[in-house]
Amino acid sequence: MMKKKLMSKFFWSCLVGLVVFIAGFFQLATAKAEEQPAQPDKSPIKIGSTVALTGTAAKHGLGVNLGMQIYFDRINHEGGIDGRKIQLITLDNKYDPTVAGPLARRLIDEDKVIALVGLHGSAIVAVVLPIAIEKKTLLFGVWSGPNSLYKMPPDRYAINHRPSYGDEVMAATKGLLSIGIKPEEFAFFTQNDPFGDSVYNAAIQVLKQAGYKNAENLPYGRYTRNTLNVESALATILEQAKNTPPKVFILGGLAEPNQKFIALARKEYPHALFVGVSGLIDPKQLAKSDENHVISTQVVPSLESNLPAVHEYREDLKKYGQGATPSYTSLNTYLAARLFVKGLREAIAQNKLTREGLIDVFENMNNVDIGIGLPISFSKINHTGMHTIWVTIFKNGEFVATNWPQLKAVLDKGNG
Repeated sequence: MMKKKLMSKFFWSCLVGLVVFIAGFFQLATAKAEEQPAQPDKSPIKIGSTVALTGTAAKHGLGVNLGMQIYFDRINHEGGIDGRKIQLITLDNKYDPTVAGPLARRLIDEDKVIALVGLHGSAIVAVVLPIAIEKKTLLFGVWSGPNSLYKMPPDRYAINHRPSYGDEVMAATKGLLSIGIKPEEFAFFTQNDPFGDSVYNAAIQVLKQAGYKNAENLPYGRYTRNTLNVESALATILEQAKNTPPKVFILGGLAEPNQKFIALARKEYPHALFVGVSGLIDPKQLAKSDENHVISTQVVPSLESNLPAVHEYREDLKKYGQGATPSYTSLNTYLAARLFVKGLREAIAQNKLTREGLIDVFENMNNVDIGIGLPISFSKINHTGMHTIWVTIFKNGEFVATNWPQLKAVLDKGNG
């Protein structure tokens, strides 16, 4: 009996000792772990985009992607953001909304991107924006400016760096009226989709505000998106404009259709002005005879500007652009990327680098300078950073900065 009691005491003594040892071991391990600083996150920051990399809109989509990529390449070359590289994942939607939707879901659900940045195409946005809202993922810096991105109050998950198409067209229409173009001398050529609709409706609104009651009866030709079939649009305009030949055409198409339409329409209306938006006319595709006849509103400064951001854009394009030439398309998304990186830096600094945290950071961004001389601010009720419209005219083989009084002098000289 005594032997059993001794054995029992020995067992419990050993068990207590083992427990004390284990507790001490874990306490020591925890103390050592606390002495070691947490390892910083060095994983890439994933950003998603879906644009047309092939098909009829590929030239434009590649330009949209290029502007973002060269700036992200620069940041990565400098060491990234807090040691983290930026990974831009771009998927080809062929300028097809039915393709863009599933790609957006893939970027959000499978690639786990923190935001979608730099898309283009109003019809694409019409599909992707509801997905971004559903998935609570930021849609930032879209190249396009459709009305769906500029709601008041704004959608939490849509933040714009640029003015809308409507802002551009309204500024252009008011400017044209100010230099003597009469409301009845306007005509319209647009893509048959939300992009074309936003251009047309904005101009009609200004003409009505100017007191012209028959704005909807002005000549208007449309072409099918993702095609170059502009001939029927011109035929419609010719039929509708028999009594009053247009003196100005407002263009709401992509670059290639715009250029084809200009070439055909100038044979019928050699003295008319052609006005595009957002640099959607490639000067390399225009003829010498088109000089002083083609105008483009821009949502970014002149390519030749000595503003710091534009100068750095030209330098980064040389370094990372693989021989690409400057364009208003890539400058647009380059500036969007600069602004987005400022948001990323601040989100990391505040330990808010999440999908929701990033939006909070932007909504508290005030008077940010991205190098174009214009302070940019956002808030819960303001999701548009820039509001300035620049005007350019085709001259000496490129689009150069101008203003409406200068354009009036050109117009008067042409009519003299």
